Parts: sequence; structure tokens; C-alpha cells
Amino acid sequence: MTPGHNSLGSGSPVASVEELQRESDESRQPVIIAALRSPICRANGQLKHLRAPDLLAPVLGSLLETAGVDPTDVDDVIIGNAVGGGGNVARFAALQAGMPITVPALTVDRQCGSGLDAIALASRLVAAGGDPLYLAGGVESISTAPARANRTDDDELDFYSRASFVPPQFGDPDMGVAAENVAREFGVTRQRQDEYALRSHRRAVDAATAGTFADEIVPLKNNEKLVDSDDGPRASLQAPLMARFPAAFVAGGTVTAANSCFDADAASAVVITSLKRARSMGATDGLLMLGCDTAGVDPTLLGIGAAQAAERLLDRHSIAAGDIDLIEFNEAFASQAIACLDHLGVDPGSANLDGGALALGHGYGASGAVLVTRLMAQARSRYASQGQSPLALAMISIAGGMGTATLLQYARL
Repeated sequence: MTPGHNSLGSGSPVASVEELQRESDESRQPVIIAALRSPICRANGQLKHLRAPDLLAPVLGSLLETAGVDPTDVDDVIIGNAVGGGGNVARFAALQAGMPITVPALTVDRQCGSGLDAIALASRLVAAGGDPLYLAGGVESISTAPARANRTDDDELDFYSRASFVPPQFGDPDMGVAAENVAREFGVTRQRQDEYALRSHRRAVDAATAGTFADEIVPLKNNEKLVDSDDGPRASLQAPLMARFPAAFVAGGTVTAANSCFDADAASAVVITSLKRARSMGATDGLLMLGCDTAGVDPTLLGIGAAQAAERLLDRHSIAAGDIDLIEFNEAFASQAIACLDHLGVDPGSANLDGGALALGHGYGASGAVLVTRLMAQARSRYASQGQSPLALAMISIAGGMGTATLLQYARL
């Protein structure tokens, strides 16, 4: 038998073991080929009349157009959401975006990590094989989140502001109190928190002024008004003003309204598929998903969860934190952002190059997906023309004492 040909007489060449392995590897390597987001706006502000599907559907539609994806080719839509009213917002938004009824959808809830975990879930499904294609991300309309109540024994409604995240014996502090716990436990001073938050605003203002966010934002129409930019970054914020803010959560504490994020309405999503399929579609670049991890930590110190997840993830890949080129961390509070980056041995100034949630706002279930969208934009703007393949890390801490991290690498396909 002639080498390289089968024994059935068809004349068709038989792939080598190396070729078969390479094809298998490319079919199981997840890659993000498009990423977009809505404007991120303060809750009860410019987007207050838009419900979660209204925020998400335009992003999904624009993603399909940007990536040149036929909606019928989407295998599933996987969306994170934390405080919505149920009813599978992913399915609702997919249909609202004009996708066919044959495309299923799944909504996942890991609170603040929901958007990043939705992308991680999609990547694991790609790694299982079959060259599927997913839309994955997150959405939150805090402005229209339903009121929540437990039914009492007397059949009355007992309304509550947030769900319990863990059984009471584990400690279930409010987010601001937990941020104070982290500041105290890891020695993060008020000065460092204020400096970090001020830098976040300045970077976001500079990025917005330079048009850095323009290509990643899908404009939304709210009551006939077009909203096409984020409304959180404050150019007028200065150090003396930061210093005047009192402790917001614990008397005599260091966490203030100025070094904490604000609630925001937002949506963000990506197109994720296998490397093999991406190439067949003609995609020219993307973020390779190298790995993801979710860790559990003490719920009273929940802000440190992202660092634990990132540390495990990087150790598994034998990568030092200092070798990461781009880091996006969800800055719910300056105290936990600093504590996590300190733990990893990373200069806090090297993360969130265009500002983060302290300036842009925290859209709960959307925030993790926003991190990935930002990394895609940064990699393209900073490295594409240089032909480099930077490593990127997305990190988010999660209510209940958890954290999720994903390791990615930008590459020309």
C-alpha cells in the first residue's frame, strides 16, 4: 500500500496521526472571535426604561452581524443574569433579537460572576468537541429588577433587598461590609483605595475622550434617545474631593462611596467557537480560551475570591502572574481589587488600563462578560498591528465567597 493512501482503493489520502491530532486539537480549542457590549449606565439613569432583554437583544444582533454568523448556525445562547425576574432571559432576548425558534438558550446565575461563567461554560462545551458555535455573556437591568419577597406563615409578603448567599453560620455580610473586612484583613489603606479609584476614573475618562470604547459599544435607544456612551466616569473627581467622603458601611472604616462601584445597567456578549470553525468562517483574530477556574473562599472575605481562582489557574498553566500582559478585574471595591492584585504580586496600576467598574459601574451579571469584551478591544488596539500574542486574564469576585478567573491569549488565526 502506498504510504498516505487508504487500503480501500479510493485514492483518498489518509491523514497522518499528527494531522488528525492537529485537527482534533483545533476542534476542541475554544476561541472568541467577536465581543460587544451595551453602554454601561447608572441604574435608574439613561437606560432605566429598558428591561434585560431590551439591553441584550441589540448586542446579540450586532454580534451576529459583526462576526458574519447566520443565526441558524448558533448552537446555543448562554447568558448570565443575577437579579432578573427569571423566565430564562437568554431565550427571551435571543428571540427578541430575531433569532429562530430552533436556537435554544440558557440563563446561568453565579451572581456577579454570571457573565464570565457563562463564557467559561460555553468554552467548556466547545472543548467537548463537535465544532459548535455559541453566543455567551451576561446582562443586568438593575433599574427594572423585580421586587423580591418571601411568603410568611401568615401568607403575607416579606420584601427583602437581596437574597441570602450562604447559610447564616458562615457569615453573610453585605458587600460593603465584606469590602471593609478585606481592607482590614489585608491591610489596604484608605489612601491606596482612594488613589486606585481616582486612577480608574481618570483612565476611563481618557479612554472615552480618545474614542477607545466606541467600537465595542452597541448604541441603545431609550424613549427615542440614543444612548451610545458610558455615563459613569467623572472628569471632575479630584483627590481632595475623594478624601471628603465618609465611611459608607462601617463606622470609622475606609470604604466610601467614592472608592466603591455604583450599580449599573449593562449587557455584553461574545461569539465563541472552535479554532477550526473560526478559521473556516474566515475569522482573522480572536482570544483563545486557555483555561478557567472558580474558587470558593470565606464568605466574609468574598472579595479575595478572584485572586484564589486566578492563582490556581495560573499555577495549573505554569504561568507567573507577572507574565500576564493584560488584566481586567471587576473593581466592585478598590479594597478588594488591591488585595487581590497584591496577593498575585501584580502592580495594581497595571490592571484595567482603561478604567474599571469603579468608574464605569457594576452591572452584576453583565460585568464578567464586560471584562472579556474589554480584553478583546485592548488586545486588538495594542497588539494586533505588532503581530504579538499577549496573555490576558479576566478576574471577578463573587457574592457568597467565590471568584472566577479566565486565562486567554490573543492570536492571529
